[in-house]
Amino acid sequence: MNKATPIYILSGFLGSGKTTLLQRLIAKWKNEGLKPAVIMNEIGEVNLDGLMIGPEVPMAEMLGGCICCTIRSDLSMQLYELIQGEKPDVVIIEATGAANPMEIFDAVSESSLLLKLDIRPMITVVDAAHLAALYEAQQGKTYRLMIEQIRCGSWLILNKADLVSADELRELQALLQRLNPYAQIVTAEKCEVDIELLLSRSEADAGGDTHAHSRRDHSQAIEHSHKQDEHGDHSDHVHTQDDEHDHEHHDHGSHSAHHSHEHVTVYTHYFTGPVNSVDFEKFIKELPREVYRGKGILHFSDTSSRFMFQYAYREADFMKINPQGDVPDVAVFIGEHFDKTALAEGLRSLEEQAAQS
Repeated sequence: MNKATPIYILSGFLGSGKTTLLQRLIAKWKNEGLKPAVIMNEIGEVNLDGLMIGPEVPMAEMLGGCICCTIRSDLSMQLYELIQGEKPDVVIIEATGAANPMEIFDAVSESSLLLKLDIRPMITVVDAAHLAALYEAQQGKTYRLMIEQIRCGSWLILNKADLVSADELRELQALLQRLNPYAQIVTAEKCEVDIELLLSRSEADAGGDTHAHSRRDHSQAIEHSHKQDEHGDHSDHVHTQDDEHDHEHHDHGSHSAHHSHEHVTVYTHYFTGPVNSVDFEKFIKELPREVYRGKGILHFSDTSSRFMFQYAYREADFMKINPQGDVPDVAVFIGEHFDKTALAEGLRSLEEQAAQS
């Protein structure tokens, strides 16, 4: 099976500095002899930020909507065509600043059913001056969206630190730690950060010293989010005249996994063989509550058909399918702070049991 393509997602509000960071990432990969590719999403019909990326970098533009809702269905095709056509070593997705990050994870994970992807921890760029002003008011869709973007980032880059006072900067750092105690927080000006550290897959780096912060704040944040998940309306998507929008709903590698301290966790499992349908259904029913969504395509050892499964809110559906082309047996799980190692071991155990029967 071909090597998984690393996928990085850049989140952050409008004007926070995401494109500046994107340029730095591209420069690093090119200096290493790698071929990066970009998917750039804009709500408007013109991609001005894309003009800042050199013509030698393959780029797919998703304009006129947000990848987490109105043009979400286009993402799988764009990603498939980009990877199949350009064969990049790494892909980075710069989402519009008005996008809900959890929905971005979900949209990208759908592509894992067609492609072998390695979805990396989300990088969120935070505008220090903008956050300071919004936090003082603590109201409006813009504020709520920015808070959600902060909560979902595994790396938080507190950018434009030079535009706030030293006291304000300390208060903002403390605020980010309260909102997301499991993220690595990096203070920056013009997104000048240690790119090597930023791209590290080390779990220690992904969590940093923030593991020492109280788990109580994190648990309360998750509990609040779960209540919204249970009652939220996934069709509620509001656009304003400023092209800002807010979602009132909140909701890889092959077998490589390790204990995760990332706030939002995505685990993709590529099956090496079929599994028993009864055992798999039992496994799905016993998923931890921290796993919000699951989806996949797989063979069962006790039937000749292939099935697609969808899991959400403790309920699972199975549908017989006949996919076209070379579609791998794969399962994708999305949630908050669940143990990827336990999930991987459970799925491997199902494969071993089916092979021995």
